[in-house]
Amino acid sequence: MYNKFMSKFLFFVICLLLAVLWLIWHFNREHVYQQMLDRLQAESRAAEVLVTAVNYDEKSQRNMTTIKFVEQDSTGNALPPKYFTFSGNLIQFQSLVVRFEDKFVAAGDRFKGRSVYLFWKAFMLDGPRTQEFPITEVNEIPGGYKISGKASGFESQFWREFWRFAFDESMAKNAGVKSVQIEAPGVVFIPGYLYTIHIEHDGGLRIDAKPVEPILRGEKILSS
Repeated sequence: MYNKFMSKFLFFVICLLLAVLWLIWHFNREHVYQQMLDRLQAESRAAEVLVTAVNYDEKSQRNMTTIKFVEQDSTGNALPPKYFTFSGNLIQFQSLVVRFEDKFVAAGDRFKGRSVYLFWKAFMLDGPRTQEFPITEVNEIPGGYKISGKASGFESQFWREFWRFAFDESMAKNAGVKSVQIEAPGVVFIPGYLYTIHIEHDGGLRIDAKPVEPILRGEKILSS
């Protein structure tokens, strides 16, 4: 009688522990998913670019242009800056936009109900001397979408699948991808101007420029 009671009790305890573990797993997954959705719901991506140096290179007999690229996350906060140096100043930025079939949008699908758009590369076309710098590496979580802290298994899995169907036509079709669009406009970057790059949710990419405020020209701004 006692052994039978203990067996039932242990079975109950094990079931209770499994239920608690499942609830914790489910809560963590939903928490991560909600953070991912918050980032995917943004209607645009933005980055700012500034020419930080122009130096003449004796060897190549060219002016080397260094730019500072600062992308913003979905809430408008600046991500860590990236610096690129080109042997010229006609620089292009490449964006990648993946859209899903309208049926997912109409159904309000959790993830496929919206487009994914990101800054992919910065480059300068110059024949055999073409230069290219990645902004977002293939197979990594894009900076503008990444949840702060260590990536969870759910987040990593989502982006692994995203990169697969972004470049695999058969997988893209099965995943309900409507189109994969790449745009790469460019401008002549010169000192004294602040350039803002926008990727809209419909895939459009534009670069706006405005003069840097006079008081800031030529100054190195210190941060606290």
